[in-house]
Amino acid sequence: MALNVKHALFVVLGLVALVTTWPHAFDWMRDGGNILNPLDFFGDAIDAGGTAAFLSIDMLIAWAVFMVWVVADTSRIDMGARWGWLFVLLSYIGVSLAFPVYLVARERYLLRTATHEGSSPERG
Repeated sequence: MALNVKHALFVVLGLVALVTTWPHAFDWMRDGGNILNPLDFFGDAIDAGGTAAFLSIDMLIAWAVFMVWVVADTSRIDMGARWGWLFVLLSYIGVSLAFPVYLVARERYLLRTATHEGSSPERG
């Protein structure tokens, strides 16, 4: 039961992130921003300086690490690189949505395969 609560918490936090961040993205797009161009997106945020620059640089690096890690991790645990690429695409909506959803999918996949194989949940 605790696992389901943790998974629900992850998904809820991802959805909260989605709902609280996208209104800002819509404002930026209304002002001429192109959400499909991450260089412009992060560039505009970094140009603002201060806290916006700090958070944008931090998020840009975390996003890059997530994209590399998720594809490698899905391959390593035999979930399949295609799933990794799906989560990379989802990260364009928001890393704060894609990452918790990936953690839930990963943990459930590992538990399901461990149950079928009678092994420990972590492979590799």
